[in-house]
Amino acid sequence: MKQIVLLLLIITFNMGCSNNKHSKSSKYPSYKGLVMAGYQGWFSTPTDGGNRGWYHYSEGRKFEPGQCSIDFWPDMEEYEIKYETAFKMPDGSAATVFSSYDKATVDLHFKWMQEYGIDGAFIQRFIASLGDNKNLNHNNTVLKNAINVSQKYNRAIAVMYDLSGTTKNNYKNIISDWKNLVDQMKLTNRGDEQTYLYHNGKPLIAIWGVGFNDNRKYGLTEVEEIIDFFKNDPVYGGCSILLGVPTFWRELNSDAINDTRLHDIIKKADIVQPWLVARFDDKSYGKIQKSIVEDIAWCNKNDLDYVPVVFPGFSWHNMFSNDRSNRIPRNKGTFFWQQLYGAINVGSEMIYIAMFDEIDEGTAIFKCSKKVPVGESTFVAIEEDVETDHYLWLSGQASKMLKKEIIIQEKMPTR
Repeated sequence: MKQIVLLLLIITFNMGCSNNKHSKSSKYPSYKGLVMAGYQGWFSTPTDGGNRGWYHYSEGRKFEPGQCSIDFWPDMEEYEIKYETAFKMPDGSAATVFSSYDKATVDLHFKWMQEYGIDGAFIQRFIASLGDNKNLNHNNTVLKNAINVSQKYNRAIAVMYDLSGTTKNNYKNIISDWKNLVDQMKLTNRGDEQTYLYHNGKPLIAIWGVGFNDNRKYGLTEVEEIIDFFKNDPVYGGCSILLGVPTFWRELNSDAINDTRLHDIIKKADIVQPWLVARFDDKSYGKIQKSIVEDIAWCNKNDLDYVPVVFPGFSWHNMFSNDRSNRIPRNKGTFFWQQLYGAINVGSEMIYIAMFDEIDEGTAIFKCSKKVPVGESTFVAIEEDVETDHYLWLSGQASKMLKKEIIIQEKMPTR
């Protein structure tokens, strides 16, 4: 009788598993050993066909001197499609920008990832934007293009859902969106040689914005429901989870809510990713590195993986005029390398770079210009004695260091 019951349980389990829509594996079966970058893909222009205007280039309808929200200017030399702006370069020529809506733009960015040895990207999707047709069309277009070029350039790709702006009324949009991505875009079911990033043998979903104490309109109850869906749904679930949490998630203070339930929810995940951007500079990094060591120990004790966030510098003066320009200087890459070396040296097995293309907050690692527009708005230029691809190159060197293809070195390498 016991054997019959056991057989029935096995048959039932296998029947449930057979309904799951994800491919069994991927070219990228684990995040371990990889250097991944966040990819916003949110920049639009009035004439790119997406009908969103100057999206993320400016917080208003106009994008002109004195009215913009970016602090770095992209190096436009290699872009196939360029859009003229009202800004002027030092020689009087019109300054141009790109649109993330164009397939050629996404193609170039993933080409750079391959060229410099960055393993792939987490494509950002904001839950608050999923209910707006224009934004959803843009996000879907960027993601479709990213899926295709990730296969072209053999780069890992994953989705990161950002809960910023989410409420208790729309948080379930993440569930319906994921179902659409699996069914319509075949995001995770393109065969075992697909480039979608897996971890612990399952598709990896990143959920960012869990446990922050900045009065968000959703709470741990909603987050737990989302996690349970991705972990346990028999058709669309069976996923691994990366949780983006506050810097002081372990201590439950500062930027984190003071609620021990946060730890219980984190223990349901597979990877912990504390947000470290703008929390320190080169002089105060030692405290953060000590925290990374303690974070890793906590994760090891609780059978979790850990990924630190690194960033090249920080500036959002044009977005918030009361904040000084170039608040956390890049120092020609030494600040960035300090974090890359520091994380790997204390045992980090994977790296998350914030961000590939975020010129809003000055954290972009892609090619930014050494010559910037002149006029009312203040832009931060890449330092004269380093190349515009310097931060891409350093990211690739860190990837080699993580994979033990080159020795671990504290001093920033030179070309």
